[in-house]
Amino acid sequence: MKKSFLLVGSSIMAIAILIAAVAFSNKKNDIPANHLEVVLRDIGHELLLSAKDSSSRVLPVKKINDHTYQISFQNDFGFISDSLINLVQRTFQKNALAKDYIVNLRNCKQNETVFAFEINSHTGDLTPCRGRKLDVGCYVIEIDLLKKEQFNFLWLLLLIIPLGVLVFYMINPFRKKEVQEVQEEKEEEAAQEPIAGSNDYIPLGSFQFYTGNNVLKREHATIPLSEKEAKALKIFAENINQIVAREKLMKEIWEDEGIVVISRNVDVLVSKLRKKLSDDDSVKFINVHGKGYKFVIG
Repeated sequence: MKKSFLLVGSSIMAIAILIAAVAFSNKKNDIPANHLEVVLRDIGHELLLSAKDSSSRVLPVKKINDHTYQISFQNDFGFISDSLINLVQRTFQKNALAKDYIVNLRNCKQNETVFAFEINSHTGDLTPCRGRKLDVGCYVIEIDLLKKEQFNFLWLLLLIIPLGVLVFYMINPFRKKEVQEVQEEKEEEAAQEPIAGSNDYIPLGSFQFYTGNNVLKREHATIPLSEKEAKALKIFAENINQIVAREKLMKEIWEDEGIVVISRNVDVLVSKLRKKLSDDDSVKFINVHGKGYKFVIG
């Protein structure tokens, strides 16, 4: 019951986090419309001043769509293309507006693009026709603020949430207790099951070493051995109270299979066997310096 409660609680928490994240990701970081209009009107005003026209008026800024705006003027005028490029870049940087945008200069009558440039931090800037002098005429300026590509955290969360619930289930204490109980049950069952060839074992103190099954048995406990552990223990069992050279162990356990190892591998393997046989104080592995190990019982 407690486990189910924890799983339900974690699921609700995960859903709440998802909803909050989606709400946050949908929050717009748009530039305030009134601020943007003031900045765009200022661009138009400065462009007129660069054309030495201090009497014409900048008409109200038009919003073409969500990210495109149009600046128009009361009277005709002429200017040099670099003036518009430099003016827009300087103004946008000063006011911390969009870093990526496209500017189109159109004539009023034919609605044709007579000059355009793009500032793009991802693909690179395109500023053709620099130094071009534009004749006096009726012009409108369209500025397209390119949308920022934003990572959609929704899909990531949809993947993370079920994994998070699963991980929580795996690491919570009730799950650990359940796994431990299952493991203990398996060990009890293994201890009660008869071992095939039960008469074929080597007595090692209070242990029985079943070479055909790679297991040690002591009273009701069954201790599994790896293949290398079983090989090493068999060599020691056949040479009780005798020094077994490190070279012999390295050769018969690893090198005969084409594996090259160092002396340290032998030490690690003997350490594992010591631990598995530690319940019987009469069973000992004695390190003979510079030679190898002696397996002693008694």
